[in-house]
Amino acid sequence: MLDFVWAYPRLTCGTALLALLVLMSVLAPVLAPYDPLQNNPNATLLPPSGEHWLGTDLLGRDVWSRVLYGGKDTLYIAVLSGVSATVIGVILGLIAGQRPGAVDTVIMRAMESVLAFPSLILALAISFALGSSFTSILIAVTVSSIPRTAMLVRGEVRALANRKFVDSARVSGASSTRIMMRHELPNMTEIITVQVALDTGQAIFISASLAFLGLGLPPPAPNWGGLLKDGYVFLANAPLQCLAPGALIFLALLAFNLIGDGLRDYFDPRTLSRQRIRR
Repeated sequence: MLDFVWAYPRLTCGTALLALLVLMSVLAPVLAPYDPLQNNPNATLLPPSGEHWLGTDLLGRDVWSRVLYGGKDTLYIAVLSGVSATVIGVILGLIAGQRPGAVDTVIMRAMESVLAFPSLILALAISFALGSSFTSILIAVTVSSIPRTAMLVRGEVRALANRKFVDSARVSGASSTRIMMRHELPNMTEIITVQVALDTGQAIFISASLAFLGLGLPPPAPNWGGLLKDGYVFLANAPLQCLAPGALIFLALLAFNLIGDGLRDYFDPRTLSRQRIRR
C-alpha cells in the first residue's frame, strides 16, 4: 500500500482530497449545526464565532452549514455531467472512427462547431435558453464537454484500425459493432478513464461559473457557485462568505486534476517500466 502511495502521489492525494469533499457533503446533515435554509433576521452578517464558525449571511443563515450542504449539488452535477459527456463522446467517437466518409464528416464537423465556442460561453447560452434548473445546467455542462472526448476516441479508433488484432477480427467476419466493443473499446479504457476525471473537473468549473453568473440552481438551495456569488458582495466586510466556497471549488478542481494526472501516470507504460526497474 505504501509503495503505491509513493509511486503515485498525485493519484493518492487527489483521491484522498476528493473523498474528504464527498464525505463532507454526504455527512452534511450530521456535521452542519444549523438548517441551511433557516432564516434568522436577528443574526444577520455575524462575524465568525464559536456559534457560527464562518459567520452568517444577509438572511442570518449559518454559512458553514450552507457550505457543507452546497457540495452535494455541485459534486453531483459535476460527476453526472462528466460521466454523461464521456459516454456520449465515446459513442460518437467510435461511430465516427468506424464510419469514414459522410458519417465521420458530419459528426466531426458538428464537434468542431461546438468547439468553436468557449465551453463557458456555450454553457451560458444553453443555460440561458433553457432556464435555471438542474436539467438545464446538466445539459449545458454535458454538451460543452462532449467534443473533446469524441475527437479523442475517434483518433484512437483510427490509430487502432490498422493494428493486426483488428485486421484479424475483420478478416474473421466480425461486425463493426463487435470490433468496436470487443477489440477497440477495451484498448481505450485508460484514456477514457483519464478523460472522465478531467471532464468532471471541468464540469465543476463550468457549473460553479454558471451559478456565480446567476444561471445556476434557483435559490434558496445552496451550492458552492451560488454561495460564492452571494458572498462576493460582502467580500470587504465578511470575506469568509466568499472565500470558503471559493476554496472548496478550488480544492475540488485540484482533486480531479490530480486524479487525472495520477491515472495518466498509472496507465503510462514508461511509468510501469520504471517501477519494475526500481524493484
